Formats: sequence, C-alpha cells, structure tokens
Amino acid sequence: MFKIKLHGGQTREVEKGLYWHTTSHIMAQAVKRLFPNAKLAIGPSIENGFYYDFDVEKPFSEEDLRAIEEEMKKIIKEDLELERFELPREDALKLMKEKGEPYKVELINDLPEGEVISFYKQGDFTDLCRGPHLPTTGAVKAVKLLTSSGAYWRGDEHNKMLQRIYGISFPKASQLDEYLNMLEEAKKRDHRKLGKELDLFFFDETAPGMAYWMPKGFKMMNILIDLWRKEHEKRGYLEFSGPQLNSSELWKTSGHWDHYKEDMFILTDSDGKEQALKPMNCPNAIKIFASKLRSYKDLPLRYNDIDVIHRNEKSGQLNGLFRVRMFRQDDAHNFITEDQIGSEIKDIVEIAKYLYGIFGLDFELTLSTRPDDYMGDIELWNKAEDNLREVLDELCGEGQYRINEGDGAFYGPKIDIKMKDCLGREWQMGTVQVDFQLPLRFNLSYVDSNGEKKTPILIHRALFGSFERFIGIITEHFAGAFPVWLAPVQVKVLPISDSQKEYANKVVAELENKGLRVELDDRQEKIGYKIREAQLQKVPYMLILGEKEVEANAVGVRARREGDIGAMKIEEFISKIENEVKSFK
Repeated sequence: MFKIKLHGGQTREVEKGLYWHTTSHIMAQAVKRLFPNAKLAIGPSIENGFYYDFDVEKPFSEEDLRAIEEEMKKIIKEDLELERFELPREDALKLMKEKGEPYKVELINDLPEGEVISFYKQGDFTDLCRGPHLPTTGAVKAVKLLTSSGAYWRGDEHNKMLQRIYGISFPKASQLDEYLNMLEEAKKRDHRKLGKELDLFFFDETAPGMAYWMPKGFKMMNILIDLWRKEHEKRGYLEFSGPQLNSSELWKTSGHWDHYKEDMFILTDSDGKEQALKPMNCPNAIKIFASKLRSYKDLPLRYNDIDVIHRNEKSGQLNGLFRVRMFRQDDAHNFITEDQIGSEIKDIVEIAKYLYGIFGLDFELTLSTRPDDYMGDIELWNKAEDNLREVLDELCGEGQYRINEGDGAFYGPKIDIKMKDCLGREWQMGTVQVDFQLPLRFNLSYVDSNGEKKTPILIHRALFGSFERFIGIITEHFAGAFPVWLAPVQVKVLPISDSQKEYANKVVAELENKGLRVELDDRQEKIGYKIREAQLQKVPYMLILGEKEVEANAVGVRARREGDIGAMKIEEFISKIENEVKSFK
C-alpha cells in the first residue's frame, strides 16, 4: 500500500497496483502528446511498476524516454482529474474508431455481451479502462521510465511487434531513489548473468524457455532435490513418477483442457489421438491414488514427485529461470479426510518454515480466493475458503494476513507463500491449495470406519515452487556466493608450483573421501591469478599449497569472504568445513 495526499491535506492508503496503473495512463497521455500517431495497446500495473504497449513507427530511443518522462512530469503538475464514464458497446466502438485506436476496438469486440464498457478521461486524454484510478494525476509524485523493448501484441509471436515502455512511480522521491539503487544491485545479481559466469546454466535459442544445466548447476539441483527428498521422507511422503504425456481425456476430466489448454503442448500420436505434455502433476497423483482401494486408515496419504513438466508459455513472457517452459516442480498431493485439513496444512507450513529457514528466508502467508472461471459447486468453494481462513487465523492471528481476491486456482482456493529476498523484493514461492473438485471429477473414494465410501479431499502443495525458479531466486539472493553446503564447488586446491602437485592430489583425495566437493587447479599460472579466478567463481574456500604446507602436512586456508585465515592441518580444516555444513542444515 502507498500513502497519498489528497487535496485538503488528507491522506489515504491506496493499492500499489492502482497507483502504478494510473501512472501508466499518465505515460500513455505523454506519448500521445509527443507522438500523436502512436496507437495505444494495453498498459497494466505489474509486480513492480507498470508498462504500456504502443504501436509506433520506430522503437523508442533513450532520448525519447527522457522526453516522455519530462512530459509526464508536466501532466502530474497539471493535476488533472481522472473522470470515469461508461458507454454502450456501439458508442464505445465509435469513439475508439474516431480516435484511430484499432487495438482498443479489438479489445472492446472481445468483451462479452453485457459487459460494462468504461473509460477514464484526464484532460485531453481518454483511455478504455476498467479502473479504478487515483483521483488526480497530481497524486503521483516521483516517476522514472526504466526501459523500452519489443513486445508482441497479446504476447503472440504471430501478431505485430509493439514497443513496450516500463516505468516505476512512488509517492516520495526518497522511495524512488531506494528503488533505483536496488535495481542497480539487482543488475549485478541477475541470475542469467551469474548462471553463465559461474558455469551453472544457460539458455539457447534452439530451446526457448528450457535451461541447459551445466554439471555445476545440475550438482546444485541434485543437492536441493536430496534435501527435499530427505525432509519429506521423514514426514511420511511417498515419492512416485508418472507419464510425461497423457491423453486429452485425462485433461478433460481434470478440467485443464477447458481452463488451461492454451498453455499446454498438444500433439497427435501415431493412432491419431490427442495427447498433451503434462503442465501439472495432479492428475497423475490422482491416478496413483485410484489404482487400488483405499481405507480411512491410509489417510493422510501423501504423494510427492519431481517429474519434469511443460507449459507453453508465450515467448514474450519467458524470463530466465523465473518463467520457463520446462521445469521440475517440487510437488506433493495429499489425500485427506475433512477433519484433517487444519493439521495437514499446519504440517505443510512447518516444512516450509524449516526449508526456508535453511536459506535465511522470511515469508508470509496470503489467502487467494475463488476466481471468475472457477470450476465446481460454489458451496464447496465457500467451505474450502472457510477452512483456509480458520487455519490462517490460527497460524497468523485473526485477519493478520493478506487476501488476494479472485487469485485462486480454478479448482480451489489456496494459501500462497510470499518470500522477500535480501534486496526486499517479494517473490511468490510455494502454494497450498485445498481441492474438493478433482476428487469428485475423478470419482475418488476411500472406505470410512463404517464401511461406507467417502470422497477424499485433495491438497495440492509446492514449497519451492519449482527447483529451477528457486535456484534463480537464491542465485540472486546470495549474489552467486552460495553457502558452503550448497556451493557446487566447496573447495579449490591451488598448488603454487609443480613441485606441490603430488601433495595437492593427496589433499584432494582426503577431502573427496569426506564427501566434500573439490576442484584442483594445477595449471602453470601464478598463484595470484588462480586465487582471483577462484574468487570470481565464488568458491567458499581456497587451499594454498606451498613448500611450507607440504613440510607441515598442512594447508593455507583462504576464505571467500574473510580472505587469508592462516595454515591448518588437513584434519582441522575438514572438521571446520563439516561443522559449517552442519550448522546450515
């Protein structure tokens, strides 16, 4: 929320999204003043700021952005009132045609019959918009245009390429300064840049949205997966694996065909039948549950899996590891009775606390409620939302959590886990969804204590979200300087000259025998060069080996952060690093 000052000196809290959406209208007005032939597309608020897409003759230059920003400041000073009005469909179409706005005409034509068609006017500028908005343009105080890039209309590469301008705004100049400083730091931490520099992963145009994992990056992936597996095995989870490709009949039963088809990779098999690469694991978990008769004594029955899943994300939406087409979701699907809802969700939150705590990450819980395209009986939806509210009231305190209206999955409400990194950026991480619908659609049942068939409740949950995305987030959080337990290379052994090679191999063998991840750099390079390279690779420890170390059966220890920390016996160093690993887990 932002606090803004109104005329008369009163203050009011407004949603950030509302504030940024109003600023996008100010930007669109500035563009139309400077580039009258520009055609308006869409201009929403986003997680951090806003953008607007324009159809213009040539891409915006840095000089253009500066001019647009200055014009925006003039519009803000003009303190124009934002006036809402509605028009019948034909009048709305006529207005946008007269203004020469073909993209707005297309949007109006796509609105369902009976939909209210509203506009917002500020001075000489009018835009098709649902709203709401700030009362005046003067409520925006500090603004900055950040970048301009190409973007396909509606994210479809078959449509025309438009020009998208991104920006940010705040009620105070100091808030803008803090944000811009954070952006500079974020550039240094960009996981795509670090992924290449640290030899972890990369992307190639031959496989858009699908990462190539280098050995070091895949080592990290497996370390995370091993940690995840162990913690879930302790808590009674049963890991399974299912098909990558399922018949369209399965997805029609689950409801994904109607609600998610455009985001699925669909193909036809040799028999002419439609198949789809799975975008979700839940139908396969359901098939595992339905494979045999279940008793109430079996519940809760917790299935987890890390199968690869595919989602046909639009190319314009792909963003490093944060938005991909192929990933491994840290999924679990828990089949429970109704009276187990509260205890099961609390157990899941406890796992989240433990896993996030290892990385020093704080999080909060939010409730996402029924979306417009929900599936199933509204009474069951209300019941599920009440269940989640009760749990959150107990975990967070009554009403002490955010509510995202209409942001639930199409088959059930959910608790979202929001995490903040060291730069204060908020990330949507895991999710816990209570689902009354899919068990009914698949006719699932268990036998209760009276010998009668009952329908189980399904909890969908992911904690990291996906291993790919989580690695992207923690790469930026740690700026690539991963804690010792997670670093793909924990120790780099650096002999000063060829005469220490034999001893260096012995040190490497001793460390590897203790399960440590070690690399030997025995190149004929100066030791200062080797140290700098290891430092750039953000290796936690470097062991310098010269004649003194060979004679003393010791190692010269240099730490990534502290620098030179002196000589140690090999056993002493091994004990130090093992204790450090244990302290994190």
